[in-house]
Amino acid sequence: MLWRILRVLTATLGRGLAALWHGLARLATRIAALPPVARALAPFARAEARLGRWINRMLPKRLYTRALLIVIIPVVLLQAVVAYVFMERHWQAVTARLSASLTQDIAALIEIYESFPQDAEGRVLAAIAERRLGLDIDFLPLEPLPPPVQKPFFDILDQALSSELRQRVRRPFWLDTVGSSSILEIRILLDTAMMRVIARRSQAYASNSHIFLAWMAGSSLVLVGVAVIILRNQIRPILRLADAAEDFGKGRDVQFRPRGAREVRRAGLAFLEMKSRIERAIEQRTTMLNGVSHDLRTILTRFRLSLALIEPGPEVEDLKRDVDEMSKMLEAYLAFARGEAAESAVPTDIRALLEVFRADAERSGHFCTLAVDGDPVVSVRPQAFRRLLGNLVANAARYGDRIEIRAVHDERFLTVTVDDDGPGIPEESREEVFRPFLRLDAARNQDHAGTGLGLAIARDIARGHGGDIVLEDAPLGGLRARVKVPA
Repeated sequence: MLWRILRVLTATLGRGLAALWHGLARLATRIAALPPVARALAPFARAEARLGRWINRMLPKRLYTRALLIVIIPVVLLQAVVAYVFMERHWQAVTARLSASLTQDIAALIEIYESFPQDAEGRVLAAIAERRLGLDIDFLPLEPLPPPVQKPFFDILDQALSSELRQRVRRPFWLDTVGSSSILEIRILLDTAMMRVIARRSQAYASNSHIFLAWMAGSSLVLVGVAVIILRNQIRPILRLADAAEDFGKGRDVQFRPRGAREVRRAGLAFLEMKSRIERAIEQRTTMLNGVSHDLRTILTRFRLSLALIEPGPEVEDLKRDVDEMSKMLEAYLAFARGEAAESAVPTDIRALLEVFRADAERSGHFCTLAVDGDPVVSVRPQAFRRLLGNLVANAARYGDRIEIRAVHDERFLTVTVDDDGPGIPEESREEVFRPFLRLDAARNQDHAGTGLGLAIARDIARGHGGDIVLEDAPLGGLRARVKVPA
């Protein structure tokens, strides 16, 4: 019964706090929307936006690196705070207490030496100091102190011991804490002699503190190493999903199975579902287009048979030409609508493919050159890519006399350029020519016929490979078609 009452009270309190928070948020939003408040907050908003852009530029771009920083930065900050507190509160405190104890022993020895002058050479005092205090002391003839030793910038022992000597001994002294790693030397100027004290460094310094720092550094490395391994295993399924999506966008065969965390698996399953839907849509479209093409070809065949039975004449010849043009337009449209999507990407020799187009252009009376840089073997859909390059070369041969073909295959992309010396296309119209059934006869020769689908088909195939086509000014004075696809 009590448990139920507590649960009801907790739920009621939670709902009340949530309602209060939402009310305050709405009130703050309304206040911020007031013109005077908005004008007053505008500089802060701009500063926040600039700071956000700067942080975005400085942060690494990869998800793995960002996730690693999210883990490493808190660990480093925590270790830094712990180390600072330890150095400030423990290490310095212990060193100060040890230095104070050593300085008290030295002050007591000095007072005993000056209070009992019968031991002028200090032999008995030295024996007592060595046996009881662990100090090696000598009384040297009176002479000036050595020059000060160069001290390190950050030396806790030197600072603590020097401060204690000034407070307790109150005599001129010389201190060497830098020379040896296991001992330290102190010289104090007395009235009749110079007292030299040699002590172990551990008597004035918390020498085992580095073990704690080494333990912190080692634990940090272990934690970072574990984080690196775990994050790498968590990021790898995301990278596989990205590679699968990229390969699918390039028309390649995708073998992918969702793995990793629940959210990553959910994204992978959504990708597979999307992939199957796209493939079904493409298959349905291809089936429908095959049926449409069969019906249209049947009608065109009936037209041809009817025209063959009619008496020859100028009107019949015009009708035959119209039927032939309709047939070509039908084939071009079906090729554009299909997009060769069912073909798989395989390694293809681009040099051999372009050599065929170069030979065809030369046989048709054009001057054509070919240059291939890099590895000529590229993974593409061969028939679709053949159609893409064929359309570009045929377009260049239709409007120009000189053709230059160049292919460059680097680590990431395959770039093919086709230049001609034809009339070219105005810059403001170069995007419009990729629209289906569009012909810019004002820029190109009006004597040449076409369906207006060549460049549209070429761009569709290039984008199906994950790339694109752009039109530029050619060095020959005509048009340059540049194809760039991932390789």
